[in-house]
Amino acid sequence: MPSTPAFCKRFDGGVTLLVRLTPRSLRDAIEGAGQTADGREHLKARVRAVPENGKANAALEKLLAKALRVPASGVSVTTGITARLKTVEIRGDPHNLMVSLAALAGTQ
Repeated sequence: MPSTPAFCKRFDGGVTLLVRLTPRSLRDAIEGAGQTADGREHLKARVRAVPENGKANAALEKLLAKALRVPASGVSVTTGITARLKTVEIRGDPHNLMVSLAALAGTQ
């Protein structure tokens, strides 16, 4: 069984996770786990979209939905709308999501 990524928390009906987003990248990608200067763990992601009018957040939601094989409507940025560090809520089976997130983070 994969270890539980430290950047994820379960709730009834899904998980929340901390994501550090880099907009204006050359490609859309999830790059595994990282750590902030204050020690908080997060998932690193980058998108080609610009951080204007919610375009980068929408691209992040789409990227995570595709990677986790959940409907795009089940992924939403809940905090950090204008910041690089964002809290993202993903609806679905918490166990399956945690397994998938562990694989994406490279902690399996």
